Amino acid sequence: MNTTYILIGVVAAVAVWVGVTYNRFVTLTNRVKEGWSDIEVQMKRRYDLIPNLVETVKGYATHEAGTLQKVTDMRTRAMNATAPAEKAEAENMLSGALKSLFAVSENYPDLKANTNFIELQRELSDTENKIQAARRFYNGVVMELNTKLQSFPSNLVGNMFGFKQSDFFQLGENEQAAKEPVKVSF
Repeated sequence: MNTTYILIGVVAAVAVWVGVTYNRFVTLTNRVKEGWSDIEVQMKRRYDLIPNLVETVKGYATHEAGTLQKVTDMRTRAMNATAPAEKAEAENMLSGALKSLFAVSENYPDLKANTNFIELQRELSDTENKIQAARRFYNGVVMELNTKLQSFPSNLVGNMFGFKQSDFFQLGENEQAAKEPVKVSF
């Protein structure tokens, strides 16, 4: 009789633990999706600012068509990327193109004094900060999820219910230029 109660207690404790662990995986998976969504919202804001910035620069730097085209091409590539690793690579290339654009603007004092250009630079700088914060949040949740999926005994529940690890949103190892923040000068 006592053995039956003990066995029922152990089975109940294991069932509760599996349920709690499963719910934690669901929470972490949803937080990863939320983090990725936050990154995409900020990137969309960035993508929306870039055409205005390019048009403003066009009016002052007409012979810098190559730089303007590169920014436009990198923006398109970044917008079409889907997976975190692909998106990170495209974003790094876009950041490099924006750095070139801001370097070009240094040669045009009238452009640097243009209030529209100054406002766009301010908004882009603010957006870059928000993207960085969203990346930190996303990567933190991905780390928590991946650690739980790799740790015993929670990995048993994760594997049993088919939870998968997520990719970090990180800079490419060979992209030194992308590791530096976009320079926005006034």
